[in-house]
Amino acid sequence: MDEQALLGLNPNADADFRQRALAYFEQLKISQDAWQVCAEALAQSIYSDDHIKFFCFQVLEHQIKFKYAELTEVQQQLIRETLITWLQAQMLNPQPEKTFIRNKAAQVFALLFVTEYLTKWPKFFFDILSVVDLNPRGVDMYLRILMAVDAELVDRDVVHTSEASYYFALTFEARRNTLLKDTMREQCIPSLVESWYQILQNYQYNNSELTCQCLEVVGAYVSWIDLSLIANERFINMLLGHMSVEVLREEACDCLFEIVNKGMDPIDKTKLVESLCQVLQSAGLFSIDQEDDVDFLARFSKLVNGMGQALIASWTKLIKNGDMKSAQDTLQAIEAKVALMLQLLIHEDDDISSNIIGFCYDYLHILKQLSALSDQQKANVEAIMLAVMKKLTYDEEYNFENEGEDEAMFVEYRKQLKLLLDRLAQVSPELLLASVRRVFNTTLHIFQTTRFMEVEVAIRLLYMLAEALPVSHGAHFSGDVTKATALQDMMRTLVTSGVSAYQHTSVTLEFFETVVRYEKFFAVEPQHIPTVLMAFLDHRGLRHTSPKVRSRTAYLFSRFVKSLNKQMNPFIEDVLNRIQDLLELSPPENGYQALLSSDDQLFIYETAGVLIVNSEYSAERKQVLMRNLLTPLMEKFKVLLEKLMMAQDEDRQMALADCLNHAVGFASRTSKAFSNKQTVKQCGCSEVYLDCLQTFLPALSCPLQKEVLRSGVRTFLHRMIICLEEEVLPFIPSASEHMLKDCEAKDLQEFIPLINQITAKFKTQVSPFLQQMFMPLLHAIFEVLLLPAEENDQSAALEKQMLRRSYFAFLQTVTGSGMSEVIANQGAENVERVLFTVIQGAVDYPDPIAQKTCFIILSKLVELWGGKDGPVGFADFVYKHIVPACFLAPLKQTFDLADAQTVLALSECAVTLKTIHLKRGPECIQYLQQEYLPSLQVAPEIIQEFCQALQQPDAKVFKNYLKVFFQRAKP
Repeated sequence: MDEQALLGLNPNADADFRQRALAYFEQLKISQDAWQVCAEALAQSIYSDDHIKFFCFQVLEHQIKFKYAELTEVQQQLIRETLITWLQAQMLNPQPEKTFIRNKAAQVFALLFVTEYLTKWPKFFFDILSVVDLNPRGVDMYLRILMAVDAELVDRDVVHTSEASYYFALTFEARRNTLLKDTMREQCIPSLVESWYQILQNYQYNNSELTCQCLEVVGAYVSWIDLSLIANERFINMLLGHMSVEVLREEACDCLFEIVNKGMDPIDKTKLVESLCQVLQSAGLFSIDQEDDVDFLARFSKLVNGMGQALIASWTKLIKNGDMKSAQDTLQAIEAKVALMLQLLIHEDDDISSNIIGFCYDYLHILKQLSALSDQQKANVEAIMLAVMKKLTYDEEYNFENEGEDEAMFVEYRKQLKLLLDRLAQVSPELLLASVRRVFNTTLHIFQTTRFMEVEVAIRLLYMLAEALPVSHGAHFSGDVTKATALQDMMRTLVTSGVSAYQHTSVTLEFFETVVRYEKFFAVEPQHIPTVLMAFLDHRGLRHTSPKVRSRTAYLFSRFVKSLNKQMNPFIEDVLNRIQDLLELSPPENGYQALLSSDDQLFIYETAGVLIVNSEYSAERKQVLMRNLLTPLMEKFKVLLEKLMMAQDEDRQMALADCLNHAVGFASRTSKAFSNKQTVKQCGCSEVYLDCLQTFLPALSCPLQKEVLRSGVRTFLHRMIICLEEEVLPFIPSASEHMLKDCEAKDLQEFIPLINQITAKFKTQVSPFLQQMFMPLLHAIFEVLLLPAEENDQSAALEKQMLRRSYFAFLQTVTGSGMSEVIANQGAENVERVLFTVIQGAVDYPDPIAQKTCFIILSKLVELWGGKDGPVGFADFVYKHIVPACFLAPLKQTFDLADAQTVLALSECAVTLKTIHLKRGPECIQYLQQEYLPSLQVAPEIIQEFCQALQQPDAKVFKNYLKVFFQRAKP
């Protein structure tokens, strides 16, 4: 072997050596006999370096996986002998191999097993067992091989194949694996099980590591072997014995869980679970409070959860089968586990609690199905409810300002508890409402002296009721009187108690979240609106010391104001005055710390817009208020733009450009307040927004930070096209001219949707403008598309693909808006060039999305120009180019008829052919029959069949036929 290259296998080797080692590995993979060198190195222990040994196994692995069939019988026998020789050496070596080498060796053994067990090596396991006997190192390898075999046969996480052949390979592998497991069950599983028993018996007291490994193997195999081999007295007794050995009990727990999880007859399953429970209980394992090993309890909780869910699955099957007597016995067995379930659910460790939630949830599902609940069952429901309420509570360690992994896990755990609460509401909504009301009222009456987590959870429970007790359109305060009264009382207490001033961010946020969730309360009791508005506006909300609270409150305040609509009228001017300082554009000066980020300010601007637009003021007053809101932005914009033009430092330029962009974004956001009922015109605000437009447009000619500035102004133009309608049109030509200067693929890609929007909205109104800028736009597009790019530059290729799509989308919009004259008036040479780009897009580029658009354009043009009175020469173009495109595109190898997008493209191709037939009539059929299809060597009977399908009045018939036609035509 190349010793120099092997040096690069060491993780500490420099990059050149590592690169050489990789290249050497690739070289050995394609070599005919390199595997023999590696096999010899392993069998004779030539190398002591761990990384070289691992490398040798990798080469063997590649040979077995991809090139095994190429080997002769003698060579295959050599691989078997190599592995057995290596295994024998493991028991004699002074030191065991590193774990990563043992695991890789096990994978290679497993690969050879799936390749040879059914044909050449039926004694695979017996040969290994005869070598390892009960030698601890041998047993270790034997158990690792068993786990690797199970992973190959059962574990669907193992990715065996490439994506392309995935489905075929999956069915092949599934059949092969079923056959392997059937053969193993028949020939060797009883012997393997016996070997596991011997290993467990031999090592349970003196080698915990091997015992745990063996328990893991039993747990893995139990899902697909005969359960009676494991679920018998001698095995179960041994496992139960392990449950009281500290170093073994976690693995024993998992093993019992797999046994309980095994699919079986419901009555047998109930008996198995009950017998296990009796033994576990008599061993004192149900006394949770005396156990302080949380890792074990987490596994034990998973086991109890498995047993509970297994019993519930049995109960469901028995009910379905009509066996009421057995179902009743199973239900009693379930009820007997509830006390233990509750102990685990309420446990202070969330992992232990989380592991039992499945059983808890399914138990409540049973109760939901029963016609009446016993007193005990009602007590159980109440106990679960109290447990959920207690477990929803934050602990002291929760870090609100810097949430990490532990905090994220608690948030996920809370989501699980919420599902339980929702299920509780389905079982007993009255009990849930009464319980929440009791906790809420008790806590809020003494909130000043109560710990933050208890106050937060009391408000949180009120918040959660909104989803647990669902109503349509948030109408919680009408309908059911008891519920409406209870919720109204709690909301009144919430907003009048003063809890909004509680000094903890979690309580503050929960207060605002709840107020917004129950916004319909303020329609019933509007007298509380000023109190809540003040909370939003002062140090409790938008001016809170925590940036997190300020940010969330900005969003919630926007929602609150929108939901109250007309009820905000008395407070509009006061609110606008109070938020004045929050609307200030933060200057890009270093060290200035604004209260709100620019993203948060967007919500404040939107809120201000909503207040003005939805007010009952006259149009004149609305205009004054809107001008007051937007004038400071315009003035600041002009000053900042001048500063940007003079700025030398790039960081300073970027900061100024961002600030300018924010100004445009804020103005844009205010326009979201307008609607079909309250248009800009009706509110008298057109002039203000036209002033904004005139202020912002000069930024397009700024040579610095073009991307940022253009993006902001473009977005503003999109909004103004919607809001100002035709009043925006005079500004479009000069804006377009600026945006087409020095532009790149991304600029054009983002500019085209703006032109599409204008074209689709104003149609013939913008025809003169479109005719004027049509070719300049196309020249800019073609120029970018023709730019040379690096061969492997994926991002440049993708940008060009997206630009091509945008270009075709533009042509589709123009033709689809009834403005084909825009293209027709560009002069014959330009028209021809455009048409050829569409043909090229339909045929040459393997992009089904663009191809679909191209066929839509072609069918539209045929519809408009394809008749007898169409433009001179277009009929010729149809036959020479459009008809061939409809065949050449689907015949390409890249046109994948199994892909959904491609099928859509083919569908539009069918529409194009149908449209040609519709416009040209028998002449089209004659051309296909006598000229075009014969030139493609299509058989006469197929030509006949094709033309008949094309003449069918139902377009769907032809679409389906066309797919079959091309499936047959492709090799």
